Order: sequence, then C-alpha cells, then structure tokens
Amino acid sequence: MSVTARMNRMFSAEGKCFDVAIDHGFFNEYSFLAGIEDMKASVDTIVRANPDCIQLSLGQARHLQELPGKNKPGLVLRTDAANIYGNVLPHYLFSELIDQAIEHAVRMDAVAVCVNLLLLPNQPELHYQCVKNVMKLKTECEKYGMVLMVEPLVMLPNDVKGGYMVDGDITKIMPLVRQAVELGADVIKADPCDNVDEYHRVIEIAGGIPLLVRGGGRASDEEIVNRTVKLMEQGAAGIVYGRNVVQHPQPEAMTSALMSIVHKGATAEQALAILNGEGVAR
Repeated sequence: MSVTARMNRMFSAEGKCFDVAIDHGFFNEYSFLAGIEDMKASVDTIVRANPDCIQLSLGQARHLQELPGKNKPGLVLRTDAANIYGNVLPHYLFSELIDQAIEHAVRMDAVAVCVNLLLLPNQPELHYQCVKNVMKLKTECEKYGMVLMVEPLVMLPNDVKGGYMVDGDITKIMPLVRQAVELGADVIKADPCDNVDEYHRVIEIAGGIPLLVRGGGRASDEEIVNRTVKLMEQGAAGIVYGRNVVQHPQPEAMTSALMSIVHKGATAEQALAILNGEGVAR
C-alpha cells in the first residue's frame, strides 16, 4: 500500500508542512512539561491555530482525535520513548518502541509515525537500538501505507551541554540524515546546522525525501522567525517545532506566524507583525 494518501494529508499541495510537537511528556523530564501541564487545553489551543499536523504520544493522541469535525490537524504518532535528555545521563540508555506501534497508529488514524535515530558520543549500543527500531517500523509501515518520519539527532557530549545536547556540526548531521534515508524514511525530521546558510547541503543529501527542521530549545521570537525563514529559503519542506510554540505566551499567534513563513513565504518582518498582532497571514 502506498504512503501517498497519508502524505497528501500531511503536506500541502506545494509540499510544505508545519508539525507542532507536543510529545515531550513521553521522555520523563520535568523541564519538558512547561506549557503542556494541561494537555487537553494545549491541544485545543494548537488545533485552533490549525497547523498541518500535531505530534503526540499514544496516551495523549485522544485529545486530538476525539475532537468532533473533519477539519483538524493530522496526527503524527511518536513511537519511541528515550531516556537521554537529562542533565546527567543514566548508566543505561534506551530508545524503546511502543509494542505494535503501527497498528496503534492505524487505529488512531495517524498520518505518520515518528521515531528517533540517535547518535550520542561513545554510545554505539543506543545507535544500534535506533537502527533496529527504524528497520522494524519500516517493514510494518509498508504493510499499512503509514508514513515513516525518522528523526536523526546528533548530540553533544553530556558534560559539554547537558539536557538537549544538540550538535549542529553539519559533517555529523549529513551522514546521519543519509542513513535515515537509506533505512527507508518517507520524511526526515532533523536539526538545523550551526551555519543555517549551509542547510541546502543537508537537503541535498536527503535526496528528495522531504526534510522538516526541528526547533530544539526555546529561542527568542526574532531568532526562531529569522532562522525559519532562512531554512525555508534553503529548501526545507517545513518545520517541526514544539517548545517554541507551546511555551510561547501566544501559541496561536506564533503558529500563525510560522504558518505564514512555511506556506506563504512570508518574510521575518511579516511574520513578526502577525505575531505582534499587526498583520494577518496572506
């Protein structure tokens, strides 16, 4: 069964997508709960802003899928729980798949599933787990026509930058993105590199597989808007932002501003005007 039907629900006719990630509670980190303590309210707020997709865990997907009406964002189902985000790494690291994840995704009417492909310094066993996870999901996704979104994440050593640990070295991001493509990803969700103006190299290495750029940690309005404009100019198919939306004082306005960049090609100035209530998306 082809993934085309679900890809068409996920992306616009122009091939663009904004996925708001609200799956942070899956990872057992207190700091990740800021802005999403009341999940029903958080989901309702984002649904009103109407992004293309909302990324949720199996236990929270009901807040989206129980809403009445057909005009709501598509569900991207997070399929793996990991324990790598603390300031101090535990002695055993894991990224564990939900049992029968694709059957759950079909039951919940998901448009896609999302899985990590983690690369941490001196943690080959964790990378091996992730490769096996992607391979297992790919086989099941093919059976059901489910879109497989792979999230290749390169992390810094924990003692350098504990917690989120993003490594923006493009020479590390590129081979991991290519590995995700080689493993059969239908969509890639990857971090920006340190020099955003070089991101076209990451797009190229993905070989035509749509690449959505991850938002990472909380940033200022100006930084996130300017970065998004540059990433879209470099050829990204869209974005997957979480904390920069749900932890924002005006998550609906931030979603509208980012949607204007992704789908309308808005400039940073136009997007900031929307965010500040001085303009409307066109």
